[in-house]
Formats: sequence, structure tokens, C-alpha cells
Amino acid sequence: MTLIGIYGAGGFAKEIIPFLKPQYPEQICLIDDSPAAGKELLDINIVSSAAFAGDTHAEKRFNIAVANPATRKKLAEDMLDKNVKPVSFRAPEAIVYEGAEIGIGSILCAHSMVFATAKIGKFFHCSVYSYVEHDCVIGDYVTFSPRVSCNGAVHIGDGVFVGSGAVIRNGSLDKPLKIGEGAVIGMGAVVTKDVPAYATVVGNPARILNKG
Repeated sequence: MTLIGIYGAGGFAKEIIPFLKPQYPEQICLIDDSPAAGKELLDINIVSSAAFAGDTHAEKRFNIAVANPATRKKLAEDMLDKNVKPVSFRAPEAIVYEGAEIGIGSILCAHSMVFATAKIGKFFHCSVYSYVEHDCVIGDYVTFSPRVSCNGAVHIGDGVFVGSGAVIRNGSLDKPLKIGEGAVIGMGAVVTKDVPAYATVVGNPARILNKG
């Protein structure tokens, strides 16, 4: 039997465990090196990273329920270097339309949507009621918090974090709206123009809070 280890035992884990338990009965565990190790969350065992690494199952897979893109990248690269293969998760209520492309290690939560012709990189988090519209191009290790509205022809760089309720205005095929690598879009922000790499933007319309 394959053992699936999920890094993180916090809020995002609580969001995904209810739909993962029916899909992977008796196959999943949470990995956390905090004092939570040795306990349970929603009846799922929490183990240390050392315990997961030392498990003698014939095959192990992993995913990462950690919202911070930089932390997710570090953990993913470590596991990939150890030749542990990732697994993607999708809630039954999530919708991915034909023609969309999504990389390895994604997590699509309940009522999230990815529309045709969207192209998304690896280890993408799409939380509840968030969507990615047509002709969007999204990089690796991007996080969408709940109710993010990403409209058509938006290009998002690697490691971007988008807060709850943010709205990203659509671009066009000849001039996509661009959000640079490592940017942070604040909760409830309404993005109407390009965002520089590593900038933090907030408000309606979104304005730069700092440039990283």
C-alpha cells in the first residue's frame, strides 16, 4: 500500500482532510515536526519528517498543505531530491475544464474552478471558491486563498501569494495583466494593473504597500 505524507497540520490541512479521507482511506498521514507530532488531526496521524522518511512502505508519495510559497518550494525540492513522487489532490466539487493544464502537486479545494486554456505550474494551491479563468498562465508554488477571482489573460509569476477575496482584473491575449514573481496580493485587493515582482499590494484599486 502506498503511504501519502502531507506536510503541514494547520488550517489548510483542516480544509483538505475531509475530502481526502474518502479518497485515500488509511493511506494518508500528516507530517509536522512541531510538538503536534505523535498526535492526530481529524483522526489522521501526525508524524515527524524523520518518521515518514524511515517508514518501510514499498512506496511513498507526498504533497504539501503549507500556504507559504517559499516554504512549500523548499519542502517540495527536498522530497523530489529524495525521489519521492508528488501526488495531486482535487476535491469532488472542484471543476477543471477540458484544455486546462495543471502541474504536479496541485491541491484544488471544494468549488474551485480552472477554465479551458489556463496553464498552471507545479504545487499550486487553489482554495475554496477560487477560480482561474481562460488564457491565464500561472507559475510554480502559487497560492490562491479562498474566493480569489483570477479573470482571463492574467500571467502570474512563481511564488505569488494571493489573499482571500482578491480580484484580479482580466488582461487580453495581446496584453495580459502581469503579476511578478514573489508578489503578495493582499486580502480583498482589486488588482487593475501590473504588479512588480516581490511587491505587496493592498486596497481597491490595489496600490503598492512595499516593493519587497
